[in-house]
Amino acid sequence: MSQPTLTHVLQPKWRTALTRMRQERESGGRGKLLVLATVGLIFWAAVFGVLFRVLGYFKGVEEIGALLAGKLLSLVLLSFVSVLLLSNVITALSSFFLAKDLDLLVSSPVDGLRLYLAKLGETLVHSSWMVALMAVPIFAAYGIVYQGGWLFGPFAMLAFLPLLVLPAVVGSTVTMILVNVFPARRTRDLLSIIALGAAAGVILIFRIVRPEQLARPEGFQNLLDFIAVLRTPTSPFLPSEWVTKSVMSYLSGPLDWLPVYLLWSTAAVFVTGGVWVYGHLYHTGFTKAQEGAERFVRGGFWNWSLGAALRPLGAARREFVLKDLRLFFRDTTQWSQLILLAALLVVYLFNIKALPLFRGEQVPFFLVSVVSFLNLGLAGFVLAAIAARFIFPAVSLEGRQMWLLRSSPLELRAMLWAKYWVGTVPLLVLALAITVLTNVLLKASPFMMAVGVGTILLLTLAISAMALAFGALYPQFETENAAQIPTSFGGLVFMMATIALLALVIVIESVPVYRYLSASFEQQPLTVTPLMVGSFALAAAVCITATIVPLKIGLRRMEEFEF
Repeated sequence: MSQPTLTHVLQPKWRTALTRMRQERESGGRGKLLVLATVGLIFWAAVFGVLFRVLGYFKGVEEIGALLAGKLLSLVLLSFVSVLLLSNVITALSSFFLAKDLDLLVSSPVDGLRLYLAKLGETLVHSSWMVALMAVPIFAAYGIVYQGGWLFGPFAMLAFLPLLVLPAVVGSTVTMILVNVFPARRTRDLLSIIALGAAAGVILIFRIVRPEQLARPEGFQNLLDFIAVLRTPTSPFLPSEWVTKSVMSYLSGPLDWLPVYLLWSTAAVFVTGGVWVYGHLYHTGFTKAQEGAERFVRGGFWNWSLGAALRPLGAARREFVLKDLRLFFRDTTQWSQLILLAALLVVYLFNIKALPLFRGEQVPFFLVSVVSFLNLGLAGFVLAAIAARFIFPAVSLEGRQMWLLRSSPLELRAMLWAKYWVGTVPLLVLALAITVLTNVLLKASPFMMAVGVGTILLLTLAISAMALAFGALYPQFETENAAQIPTSFGGLVFMMATIALLALVIVIESVPVYRYLSASFEQQPLTVTPLMVGSFALAAAVCITATIVPLKIGLRRMEEFEF
């Protein structure tokens, strides 16, 4: 009997994807596709526009312009490699050991090489598609600015493809080794913590290296030192540096084929090594994966720690709160995100600390006030991203158990109330910490401190309500991974709506803030006018409306769920 080909092994996945797309189109999914395409094109245009301006400026600088462009590309690709390594390690666990089709594939007469290549390709696609899309406007900007011609696109693809293959092979190999040491489901918990810690470490390393110093050549003792830093490879033994050398040699000349040869030969060697590791470790690890069991956390801690404090809320609301807390801390992939969140907060404050205000330079009062005001928009965007990760999936994570809640005498209003405040209270603490600490570091005035605290308080309440409501409007009860829920169509719509809310509030409050800055600049006492009071009242009304209306819509949608 002839062996199934690689095409036969991949065909079920391909047919499933086509069927899902067909069902989406028949159920009115064209509107979703149009929205996604529009948002993607806007994002591409924004990345391309910014990079086009930067590279155009670099090209106008003689002698060192090409070096600056190459250094920038090297840093971008190095960040891609870091993201791909973390993503592939986690994705490979699901593709190689926890996927539903593995029972059939492993027991079928499929050659090990074909099965490995099929799962490696699945891992590569799931973990690398976003990076690949991000690379399109980047290489397009380089090709247009440096006049690479029509052949630059295929050449860039030829150089960039091995950069996607190598992290996929390394990630799957690391996963197979870990599964042979730990049960697969325990390995998933361990990988979540390791990956998040590694991501935080990568972010901190980038901030310590401070690549932005390349834009400040006056910080070097002389021009030779600056050029020496530009010529020094960022990571000479990493494939990201080889891609940079091949691309820049094509654009600036003369063309050097050695980096391309190194990329493809290294990828071939790594794939060969991955096949060897697969043949020796996979079947033992797969057997252990069937023996692994989930580890559950007992809920006694929450009963004695919060049960008494929540007793005034009533039995239904108290139990809903305790249930959500137990489920959150039982899932390591959920609570381990707090590690990355803490690292991001440190990096956020570190960036504020790195402003010129803290290097002994004189920064005008006007600039400090403007930065502290615009910081509200950045802090709101960070809070929206966190709400999309933790609050938006809250309804979907109930899964098929939602029909039990619908058929029980418990009120859905109590469940919605519990989910809202379980997500809002921690988010509110984080929002106030970010706002107060950044304003203290910026030495903002009491007026700007009051505006920042009041605005971020109302925005947090509204963002949480919108996240919960959009999660109820676009539920995904069949999902097996909570991390995939925020990247759905509903998550995208929520982020766009939140950005619109942030822009509206900032525009409304810019009127009284501008009058305050004008009075301070002219050294006149600030007089409270009806326009200032009306602007703040309008901003508060917008936030309150964005809190109450979405919660009512979300409750109505939950009452209409059908199973």
